[in-house]
Amino acid sequence: MPLALTVLLTACATTSNQPTGPKVKSLDIEGAKKVDDGDIKDRILTSSTPWYAFWPFGKAHYFDTNAWQADLRRIERFYQAEGFYQAQVESNEVIPDGDKAVRLKVVVNEGEPTLIDRIEPHGLEALSEGPDQPSQRERERILEELPVKPGDVFREDTWVTTKDLVLQRLKDLGYAEAEVGGEVRVDVATQKAVVDLQIAPGLRYRFGNIFIATDANPQVPPRRIIEQAQGAVHKGAFFSEAALAEAQARVFRMGVFGAVKVNRGAPDRQNATVPVVVDVRESPFRSIRLGGGIGVDAARQEGRVLGEWTNRNFRGGLRRLTLRGRVGYAFIPNVLAGIRGDEGSQDGPIFNFTTEFEQPRFLFRDVALQASVTAEKGLQQAYSFYGGYLKTGVIWTPHPSFSVFPSYNLQLYRLTGQVSLEEGVPPITLGCENATDATCDQALSFLEVAFAWDRRDDRTEPRDGYYVGFSVQKGGGPFFGQYDYVRLLPDLRYYHSIGEKKDLTLAVKVRAGTLNPAGGGQSSIVTRFFSGGATSMRGFNGQRLSPMTPLAPTYKEDDDGNTLVDEDGNPILESWDTVPVGGNSLVETSVEMRYMLTDALMVAIFYDSGLVGTEALFGKNAARLFGPEHYHAVGAGLRYLTVVGPIRLDIARRLNIGRGLPVSDPGYIYPSSGGCLGFGRKFDKASTSADAAFAGAPEGLCAVHISIGEAF
Repeated sequence: MPLALTVLLTACATTSNQPTGPKVKSLDIEGAKKVDDGDIKDRILTSSTPWYAFWPFGKAHYFDTNAWQADLRRIERFYQAEGFYQAQVESNEVIPDGDKAVRLKVVVNEGEPTLIDRIEPHGLEALSEGPDQPSQRERERILEELPVKPGDVFREDTWVTTKDLVLQRLKDLGYAEAEVGGEVRVDVATQKAVVDLQIAPGLRYRFGNIFIATDANPQVPPRRIIEQAQGAVHKGAFFSEAALAEAQARVFRMGVFGAVKVNRGAPDRQNATVPVVVDVRESPFRSIRLGGGIGVDAARQEGRVLGEWTNRNFRGGLRRLTLRGRVGYAFIPNVLAGIRGDEGSQDGPIFNFTTEFEQPRFLFRDVALQASVTAEKGLQQAYSFYGGYLKTGVIWTPHPSFSVFPSYNLQLYRLTGQVSLEEGVPPITLGCENATDATCDQALSFLEVAFAWDRRDDRTEPRDGYYVGFSVQKGGGPFFGQYDYVRLLPDLRYYHSIGEKKDLTLAVKVRAGTLNPAGGGQSSIVTRFFSGGATSMRGFNGQRLSPMTPLAPTYKEDDDGNTLVDEDGNPILESWDTVPVGGNSLVETSVEMRYMLTDALMVAIFYDSGLVGTEALFGKNAARLFGPEHYHAVGAGLRYLTVVGPIRLDIARRLNIGRGLPVSDPGYIYPSSGGCLGFGRKFDKASTSADAAFAGAPEGLCAVHISIGEAF
């Protein structure tokens, strides 16, 4: 679904510094074979003017003689840091290019790299066997899989990383005052290096008492802070910096502190203990947030205002009360169609009001009680609705990255399947088995358990890590409600960045779902799966990857309003639109490469695939992976990074692999051409076969998405 485009306030800064030298049009480094010339350019001051050097993305780069001479020395020093101690800059040229520009050329002779001959660790002999000493396996792990290895090229940054890694492993074993150093003996003549790793473990410490440093008149009792920190830091356990980091995450997760820092205090060498100091600064307990935005899509458009009020210490005890509201107006398919009153168009007000209450430390330290009540009115392509739902449950968070949320949910809706003045979506399509007209009431009562293991480095702009989510719903049966079903939804995401600045990021997502109504009965449209849009399968517009039901067809007319007919006397079809009604199975995959052009500008290319089937994911009639109802798209995107997340533009082109979407009316006539971005759609052939239609028909082959935040 489209995300809101929030109104941002940005400030622009200008400088009065004027360039004094010619513009650098190009910078070429010849002879760089074993070291990437791009890495060399990243470490010198002089750089060529990029092709995108226009406001606000960049600016021209100018030549400075003093900086250039220093850069030539930096190139040789960089080669030494990479293990090439014989590397030299053989020549350099500053070539005029007109009156106001130059081209730069550098020729380097790399020489041969220096290889690591052997690694000689010293100092681990102090870690002898004993009740307070690490085991043999723990001692072995200290030197396992180090970045420096015999036979590798010696690099200074790898050497620094190795010392840091050994030090970190020692500290995680309790050696709070460990020191790791050493030297590397390089024989320039033989191009061999001997790594002398000096380790001084010191005493092995255990955790001592926890002390709190806070504001002068704190509202949060120190005992509550200590209780959270004790979830990771156990008095008497061996000291570990990983435990300090987890304790910091636990305290910050309390949600009432603007700053949290957990450090070790001065070690007590006599008792071999380390105190823990938790330094916190309370943030305001009440807050108000206001905002607004728009959602833009080829099938649906809306504007809305948002508001939220939160009290993080409601009636004491750090109880959280949140009032959240959203009010807007929606148009289907777009604003112009609504203003003109086009046939099949819809518009109307929408809202969502939620009251949420959370009681921390419900019975146990890591368990919180959460309850919410919501009232809403909405407008979807296949139906409009109003109603509300209740959700109550407990959140167990044994680790800052892992949570389990079992909950009971009650949802009550009145659905109206009217999509035009003359035509309505059949009640059976909405899942209303006993309704006699286009309006029906639905009651869903279900238990849900949601698991989440989140190890992403940043939830707004992830560069490294992974996320694993899974939810299971059980509706009906002993929980009452009209629908008896089981719904499963796993969600896997992975991120990996390369480069010193993590400029290139690989992001992968796999998401699947299945909805199994008991006895093969109907499912409610509000529980079904939809795909398509800025955060799912981008080859389709919002919710348009779905089984469809047709609206009333429209026929071509002459200037007097008379219906035109063909030579056989049949009316000539002009358009036959459809609305998505959801399916009982879902598969979404996405592979995306993101590259940082500048500190604020990112480009991406992606491959998305998606499937939404009428039947459940597993069964004899289920849609097949890589079958004719599994669709594929490729695309590219541009992101402009802001404090609230990247503003994102994605353009996708669906591949013509597969057949048309399933449409409930067997007499539906598919368009012969879907066009692109709203142009080129044609109904010039009377084909009712999904197999004969292009992939994803009747949807166009292109989609454009504008949103805030990464796709996943």
